[in-house]
Amino acid sequence: MVKRGFERLYLALIFVFLYLPITVLIVLSFNDSKTKVSWGGFTLKWYLRCFHNETIMNAFWTTLQLTIASALIATIIGTLAAIGISSMKRRNKAIFLGATNIPLLNADIVTGLSMMLLFVKFINLGFVTVLIAHITFNIPYVILNVLPKLKTANKYTYEAALDLGASKPFAFYKVTWPEIKSGVFSGFIMAVTMSLDDFSITYFTKGAGMNTISTMLYTELRKGIKPELYALSTILFLTVFILLLAMNIRNEKRSSHGKKPVKNFIACLLVVFCSVTLLGGCAPKKNSTSSKTLTVLNAGKYIDESVITDFEKKTKIKIKYEEYSSPEEMYTKYKSGSIKYDLINTSDYMIEKLIKEGEVQKLDFSNIPHINNIDEEILKLSHSFDPKNEYTVPYFYGTVGILYNKKMVSKEEVSSWKVLWDPKYKNEIIQQNSVRDAFIPALVLNHSSLNTTKKSELKKALKLLKKQYPLTYAYMVDETSDEMISENAAMAVVYSGEAATAMDSNENLSYSLPKEGSNAWVDSWFVPKTCQHKKEAEKFIDYLCTDKVAKKNFDYVWYSSPCKSVQKNLTDDFKKNPALTFNKKTLDKCELFHALSDEDQAYYNKLWQELKSRL
Repeated sequence: MVKRGFERLYLALIFVFLYLPITVLIVLSFNDSKTKVSWGGFTLKWYLRCFHNETIMNAFWTTLQLTIASALIATIIGTLAAIGISSMKRRNKAIFLGATNIPLLNADIVTGLSMMLLFVKFINLGFVTVLIAHITFNIPYVILNVLPKLKTANKYTYEAALDLGASKPFAFYKVTWPEIKSGVFSGFIMAVTMSLDDFSITYFTKGAGMNTISTMLYTELRKGIKPELYALSTILFLTVFILLLAMNIRNEKRSSHGKKPVKNFIACLLVVFCSVTLLGGCAPKKNSTSSKTLTVLNAGKYIDESVITDFEKKTKIKIKYEEYSSPEEMYTKYKSGSIKYDLINTSDYMIEKLIKEGEVQKLDFSNIPHINNIDEEILKLSHSFDPKNEYTVPYFYGTVGILYNKKMVSKEEVSSWKVLWDPKYKNEIIQQNSVRDAFIPALVLNHSSLNTTKKSELKKALKLLKKQYPLTYAYMVDETSDEMISENAAMAVVYSGEAATAMDSNENLSYSLPKEGSNAWVDSWFVPKTCQHKKEAEKFIDYLCTDKVAKKNFDYVWYSSPCKSVQKNLTDDFKKNPALTFNKKTLDKCELFHALSDEDQAYYNKLWQELKSRL
């Protein structure tokens, strides 16, 4: 009796671990609130928006095309390869099987990276390169399923059929195929599963503007997953669950009547294929009239998607849009040379680094007449990295400060960085999980420059941060907003735009820029050396500076806009928001980051690892 109780408990725990996360995902797909930490009521709107979201549907349709095409081709090649290998002598068979198994033994990231390096030399990255990579990756799994069936088949029966006058195709279909078809179908299903689930190989071999569900989810995870994706994931899970349930029930019935389940399996595949075709009709059709294509690289969640769509309709210029999560990742993507970008937006210090390396082109402002809509004060702020304002156009700007809960902390306390070292707020402080941002409070309190490279000053700042770490709740980046909205911490070091977004979801939150000063930053557009359509890139920059488009982006991003028309038409609530509006006096006490040399950056990283090892 006790043994049976433990068995039931063990089984229950397995089901909890397997299905609790899926249950949470399904519940969130019906949550009317955009944030996952609060319930806003029951709604079906995310399901409706899911099928009207161009980015999601394009990624969904690309995934289906890629999965079916690669699985079919890999199954055909893999089956033929298995037949060829099975007929070889032992030594040759061992050699070919060893070569075939390399993708199985290699880590996916190694396979993806090596294939990317190969493709870059001969072909532009895109759908074709991902398809070839997936086929290469899937073939060994097909061979792995077909070979055992060939070993159990009687090869003399096939030869006898030939001796009796049958043609080779006819003999294969009547003799060999019945013996191996279950293995072929198993290989096909495994190829579908591996292709559908793959991320690493797709990530390294895809071109600009192309996404599958896995790569899109990875991008969204770093910037905050949209509720529409919860709806899509729920639909996919329930579709697979119902299909498997129906197959098992029907197979059980057919088996009891002595019928082979494989025909039912084929019928289910046909149903899936038809469903895929119908769902594919929901995917937005690409604009084939585009005369030029712009490849744009921008930070995640940093533009209203309708802005891109409207620009394409207005100008007939197609935009291939890529995202990154940090300026350092942007630099790596650009310098890898795998994609030739026409236009990039990134942070001040990284632009300064690229200008020094000769990677940035001067702008022709005759193609950007709406530069007059950019605030002169922000243009002056940009002199820190672009002294003559000849390489860049500001896009958004802001500061690093303290997001705090007014019920837990007073406004007077957060007027100074010293509050981050107050023992009464132990386990109530969230620090930035970023090396230079985390050093800001310590450097400022020690009256050091945010760009200091003096080892004595950096060690002094590290000592101060080590004193603080027992007080911290956690070091975070993307999760900070949700934690503060849920009131799990009293205060957090954040970017002003992130603070504004959190304040909109919880009226108890506010933002403070400490009196000692902080970091100000300016994210700007620039045309890289790899640009192939400079005039069109400048046209897009100008479009982003127009009144309506700048306002639309501001409403979406919630960071401070450098456009005078947006600043002029702000509502009183926005003007009073300390995370969205900054006067000249505020910006004067802030300092922009400068690019560090490789040696200095390495030293910063060394100190950062020393600090994190204590956490």
